Amino acid sequence: MGDRSMKAVHFGAGNIGRGFVGLLLHEGGYEVVFSDVADALVDAINAVDSYTVHEAGPGGTDHVVTGFRAVNSKHDPEGVADEIATAEVVTTAVGPTVLRFVAPTIVAGLARRSPDAAPLQVMACENAIGATDTLRAEVEKAAGADAAELLSRAVFANTAVDRIVPGQPADGGVDVTVEPYYEWAIESGAFEGSLPSIPGAHFVHDLAPYIERKLFTVNTGHAATAYFGARAGIERISDALDNPDIAARVAAALEETSAVLVAEHGLDPAELAEYRAKILERFRNPSLVDTVQRVGRQPLRKISRHERFIGPAAMAAERGLPTIALVGAVAAALEFDDRDDEQAVELQELLRAEDAESFTVRATGLDPEHPLFPAVRDAVASRQTALRAS
Repeated sequence: MGDRSMKAVHFGAGNIGRGFVGLLLHEGGYEVVFSDVADALVDAINAVDSYTVHEAGPGGTDHVVTGFRAVNSKHDPEGVADEIATAEVVTTAVGPTVLRFVAPTIVAGLARRSPDAAPLQVMACENAIGATDTLRAEVEKAAGADAAELLSRAVFANTAVDRIVPGQPADGGVDVTVEPYYEWAIESGAFEGSLPSIPGAHFVHDLAPYIERKLFTVNTGHAATAYFGARAGIERISDALDNPDIAARVAAALEETSAVLVAEHGLDPAELAEYRAKILERFRNPSLVDTVQRVGRQPLRKISRHERFIGPAAMAAERGLPTIALVGAVAAALEFDDRDDEQAVELQELLRAEDAESFTVRATGLDPEHPLFPAVRDAVASRQTALRAS
């Protein structure tokens, strides 16, 4: 490991940031500088010399992380920009909608970077297709007239990340509990041969099959479990899958997404069946205390056009493949009513205020002419009927 002369700046010091991305960067020999806007979290990270990532469940081990610090990007954006100016790598785990707020700080860092330095390697580790492309576009926008010059100082690679990190106990401090399984796929083309040092990541020529396999299996399955579980009044994800009816509905939705992946990317159906089984096994891990509220949060984002339900269901409908189970999961999502979740509250208000047709267009981004539209509109209408009756 040496003296950790390499440095990575990671935006988002939350559970994924510390328990997955930061851990792997540490294992790759980088000093990790976390950037976050949460004062208490930044202070807690700076108050300790090490933290432990606990892998819960079969085959899990503990990993101790050292050689890190945190900078508060809300109070000290200049400090973060200075770190970026001399870093090798920048990663994010902030949520796709927050990338545009991170971009100006990256721009400031690139402006301070020596034009002779090796290009900054930027990777957004978000649950979204092409998240790094999104970040690159935001950086370009924020750079304005200097965009061409500043973008020449960086390379941008899309990634697919997969590790379940449940909500953590309030008194857990900086330590993080995660599942033993993880996958981090990174597109290799951008790096022109000088790959970042991330043991455990795999570099692939074409990321699309990996991202869609992950999103349409892990994220679709996880959220479907949450919405069916919430409908049944079940609190934990692992308990929801112990319910045979819910397990069957989730499995059916994933069979539909697998059929799309076979049609779209030529993936092997037998390998996909194994992958699905492995994913469901992960959700059943009773050592991971995870709730349907956490996994179901932000339902409006999760039923939007290119997300985990409508995305694969639209691809399926366009090919004449079945979508009944995916539409069933969307119907359960429409019932997600959690006072503590802003989007859940907004979802229920929109359902009460709009007619089925306009709600479906607005929330799912589907064109009324799209082959999937009628089934989704009917699910919306039946939720609205139930709301009026209650």
